[in-house]
Amino acid sequence: MQTILKFRYFLVFLLLISCGGDSGAKKESQSTKDTDTENTVTSSTNKTILFFGDSLTAGFGLEVDEAFPALIQSKLDSLQLSYTVINSGLSGETTAGGRNRLNWVLNQKVDVFVLELGANDGLRGIPLQETRNNLQAIIDQVWQKSPETVIVLAGMQLPPNMGQDYTSEFRTIFPELAEKNEIPLIPFLLKDVGGIPELNQEDGIHPTVEGQKIVANNVWEVLGPIVSK
Repeated sequence: MQTILKFRYFLVFLLLISCGGDSGAKKESQSTKDTDTENTVTSSTNKTILFFGDSLTAGFGLEVDEAFPALIQSKLDSLQLSYTVINSGLSGETTAGGRNRLNWVLNQKVDVFVLELGANDGLRGIPLQETRNNLQAIIDQVWQKSPETVIVLAGMQLPPNMGQDYTSEFRTIFPELAEKNEIPLIPFLLKDVGGIPELNQEDGIHPTVEGQKIVANNVWEVLGPIVSK
C-alpha cells in the first residue's frame, strides 16, 4: 500500500514538473514574441530618406556602400538618428526616365526625397525646357502622393564644352525650381569634386571613393539640419 501511495505521489510530482515546464516554455515563447514585436515597432518608426537619381547616386564603378547615400546612412547611424536610407539611383537615368519610374518608387512611404537628376539630360543636349518640365513633374508627383514629404533638390552643372549659353541656362534650372517650389537646394552636388582628376574615375565624370566622401559632405550640409529637427 505504501508503495502504491509513493508511486502516486511520484506521478503527481512529475505532473507538476511537466506543467511548470510547459508554463515556462509558454512564458519564454511569449517573451520572444514580445521582443519581436518591439523590434518590429522600433523598425517601423524609422523615417525614410530616398535618394532618387542617376549613376552619381547609384555609385557607378564603386561598391554600393561606397556611394554617398550609404555614407549618409553611416552618418545618421553615428548620430543615432532614426532614418533609413534608400538608394534609388539608376545609371544613365534622365529626367524623363525618372519621371516614368517614379510611381513605382513612391509605393513606399518617403519622408525625405532627394532629387538628383538632370546631368544626363545636359550631357545628351536634351532641350532645357524639357528637363525643367520633367523635374517639376517629379516634384508635383511626389507631393501629390505625400504632401508631407520634404523634397531636396540637388543642383548640377555641366562642363564648358557643351556651350556657354546651354551650360549657363542649365545651371539656373535648379535654383529657380528650388525657389519656385520653396524646397531646399544642394547648390552643386559635385562641389570640390567635379573637374578634379584625382577625385574622379578614369571617365572623368564619376567620383572615386574619396570623391564620394566629399559629395556626401555636400549633401549633409543641406540634409543635416532637416533630419536633426
